[in-house]
Amino acid sequence: MEDTSKYHIHANVTADGVVERSDVVGAIFGQTEGLLGDELDLRDLRQSQKVGRIDVEITSTNGQSHGRLTIATSLDKVETATLAASLETITRIGPCRATLEVAEIEDVRAAKRKEVVNRAKELLRTGFDDSVMTSEEILAEVRQHVRVEDITEYEGLPAGPRVTDSDAIIVVEGRSDVLTLLKYGVKNAIAVEGTNVPDAVAELTRHRTVTVFLDGDRGGDLIFEELSQVGDIDYVAFAPSGESVEELDHHQLFAALRNKVPYDSVSGLNEPREAVAATDGSATPAPPASSPTTIDEGSPEAPPTGSNRRHEPGPDDADSSPDAEAGPSRPASSAGESASEDESEPETVYGHATLVVAGDTDRARFLDADGEILEEAPAADVYDALEDAEAAPTTIVLDGILDQRLLDLAADRGVERIVARSLGQFTKRPTGVRVHAVDEIADEPPSE
Repeated sequence: MEDTSKYHIHANVTADGVVERSDVVGAIFGQTEGLLGDELDLRDLRQSQKVGRIDVEITSTNGQSHGRLTIATSLDKVETATLAASLETITRIGPCRATLEVAEIEDVRAAKRKEVVNRAKELLRTGFDDSVMTSEEILAEVRQHVRVEDITEYEGLPAGPRVTDSDAIIVVEGRSDVLTLLKYGVKNAIAVEGTNVPDAVAELTRHRTVTVFLDGDRGGDLIFEELSQVGDIDYVAFAPSGESVEELDHHQLFAALRNKVPYDSVSGLNEPREAVAATDGSATPAPPASSPTTIDEGSPEAPPTGSNRRHEPGPDDADSSPDAEAGPSRPASSAGESASEDESEPETVYGHATLVVAGDTDRARFLDADGEILEEAPAADVYDALEDAEAAPTTIVLDGILDQRLLDLAADRGVERIVARSLGQFTKRPTGVRVHAVDEIADEPPSE
C-alpha cells in the first residue's frame, strides 16, 4: 500500500485513561461504521486496499494516554478529507473519554517530488563527467582507432596496408611515424625501427620507388647514411630541424613530402638535411645547378618519372623551351576564350598542351583518340564539364592543378590520359589513368 498511497492522514489521540493500540484501532472501525455510507466504509476500503494499515503510537502517563495515528490512502483528495473528518467524530476509546484531532494530510507525491528535486541537485553536482569531449577530440579518437587497426607488419616491421602492393613506399624511422602517416591517409609507409636497416627494407627498396622521410636530427642522418649504402633511394625528405615525423601536423607533413628532392642531388654531401632544406620553409639552400628546385609529384605513392626532376632552363635552352616554341601559336586567352579560329589545330598532345597550358589559357580541353577536340571549358569548371560530357574523352589537357576529385571522376569515365599544368596531392592514384605534369611531356619540341 505504501507504494501506491497518495495521502497520509496524521491525527493526534488523547484519552482520559490508560488505553492501548488495539483500543484505538477498534474505536476507529466501530465508531465510523456506517457513518459515511457503503462507498467510504473503512472495512470495505481496507479490503479493497484503498486504505492502508492504521499505524498507532500511544503512551500513558499520569493516568492519561497520548499518541499519534497515521492512515495511508489511495483515495482522491475529497474522499481522503472526508475520511479524515470522520475520525474526529470519535469520542470514546475503550472505557475512556477521548478525542482525535487531524493534524495534517500529507501529499505523498509532493514528498517524493521533493526527494526527486534534492537528489537531482546532488546528481547535478556530482553525477556528471566534466571531461566532455570536443568535436576535435572525438574525431582524433576515432582516427586513432582506425589507424591502429590499419597498421600491419611487413617481415615483422610496422607498415601501412599498402606497402605490399604499392609501386612507391615511404621509409620512416619508427612505428609512431607509420601511425602518423596513417592518421593523414598515407598507407604505404614502412619503419626501419632503428639505425640498423633491416635486410627486408633494403631488398624492398630495390623494387619500388622509395622516398625516405626521416626525423630532422642526428638519428635521421644516420639512417639516411646507412640506407644510402644498403638500399636504393629515389627521393629524400626530412622533418624540420629538431623535429620528428610523428610530431608534424597535416600541413607540415605534406609540405615535407611535397618538398622532397631526388637522392642524386644530395648523395655524397656531408649535410644532406641542409641540402634538402628545412621542409617547414624556414630555409631554402641553393641546390647544385643540376638539381631541381621543386618536386611536384602529386602523391607520395606516385610512380617514378624522370621528368619529375624539373629542368631549369638556362641561356642555352631558350630556343628549345616549351614557352619559346609556343611563341606565335599561343591562343590569345582573354576572359576564358579559346584559341582563335584561324590558328591551326595541333596534331599532338604536346601541341595541345603548348596551346592550352603553356599558353596560360586557364582552360581545359577534351580530346578523342585521334587527338580531335571534343569540348573546351574553363579550368574551374572542368569537373562539371567531364561529368556532363556525353562521350568520355580519351585525353584531358588542363591549364590548372589536377586534384584527387577530378582524377577519380576521370577514372570512372574511362579517361586514359590527363596532362595538367601541375599535379596536386593524391591519396590514391588509379592505374587506368596516365597522369602527367606538362613538363613531363615537353622534353622535345614539336616537329615543324
